[in-house]
Amino acid sequence: MRVLIASWHRPIVGGTERHLQSLLPKLLERGHEVALLYGYETDGTRPTIDPPDASLPGWCVDRSGVSGALQAVAGWKPDVIYAHGSRLPELEEALLARYPAVLFAHDHYGTCGTGSKCHSFPQPRPCSRTFGPACLLLHYPRRCGGLNPLTMWSSYSLQARRNALIKRYDAVLVASSYMREEMLRHQVAAERLHLAPLSPPDVIPDAVAPSARSLTGKILLVGRLTDIKGGHYLLRALPRAARALGRKLTLTVLGSGPARIRLERLASRYGVPTEFLGWTDSERRTELMRSADLLAVASLWPEPFGLVGIEAGCVGLPAVAYNVGGIPDWLVPGKSGELAAGDPPSVHGLAGAIVRALGDPERYASLRHGAWEIARQFTMDAHLRALEPVLCRVATSRR
Repeated sequence: MRVLIASWHRPIVGGTERHLQSLLPKLLERGHEVALLYGYETDGTRPTIDPPDASLPGWCVDRSGVSGALQAVAGWKPDVIYAHGSRLPELEEALLARYPAVLFAHDHYGTCGTGSKCHSFPQPRPCSRTFGPACLLLHYPRRCGGLNPLTMWSSYSLQARRNALIKRYDAVLVASSYMREEMLRHQVAAERLHLAPLSPPDVIPDAVAPSARSLTGKILLVGRLTDIKGGHYLLRALPRAARALGRKLTLTVLGSGPARIRLERLASRYGVPTEFLGWTDSERRTELMRSADLLAVASLWPEPFGLVGIEAGCVGLPAVAYNVGGIPDWLVPGKSGELAAGDPPSVHGLAGAIVRALGDPERYASLRHGAWEIARQFTMDAHLRALEPVLCRVATSRR
């Protein structure tokens, strides 16, 4: 089967590209032919999604234009398009008109005017609205995005076109039960909608279950530092949890972003010993996960999946998080971590989840084992068992 992977970036810039980097070799191993269609060429400073031992045909829209890229694709004659998000709806429309196509919705594709699916006023909370013109009316009262009206309209217009496109794909894949429900609410037919959970691209579960160990008081936060990631809630929750537990808690932050300065000030204000390490490679991240007691996924917005929790579980690190988005697919309260109410999220709720996770050594040891057990279910082989039949069925659907 000839599979054309249509994505926006060939260099690795985020989770979508990391997933494709691990997926492409597996597709080749299974005898499929693969080519790439992407928006931007690599500048040579970042690694790309290309397999290390294979040279894939590929066409860059930015270099050849939409018409040139489509002409090159036509010459390659794909059996199916496997799309992972584009910023050019006209390109998607042209591909859908010519070929059978499958979309993997990594984010709130076509279901939110800003992509965050979160209100910021009067307090942060997930948005459960169905996308439509009312989103424009609520943009400023609910502080859904920035204050620039041109940015608001541009983002809404893009998502409106995507909203129309998702109904035209022969199949849509999502990573979580939450995203499946989102797509159903946005009129994607159930028979065209498939659940295909992701697997960690950089770490595999330890071969043996985690052993019991003493608590260190180390909490780990991983991700881009923005307000909707909830770092400011976590820094306010940690002193409460520390008082309830009667011991010191420290925080290590991996990542960077516009909220970093604010978080540094809050850490100083609330007296939370905090180390900001910026972005680290996967080996260093895994090492830090092994030495921490808890992963804090303090996201206030509905994460489509939250893959970092599976990565942590691979080394027996349980998590605490708000009950939002796709997180409950891998964070089972009392099994692999603890959840706090997420609608709306609160500081005291997150503090309570931390106390429940760390308050009893026997319970904590059980959470470590449960996190590891659940992480073992999220493998690339399991992902492919869900993906390949869909690609094959769609590839033959228009013959």
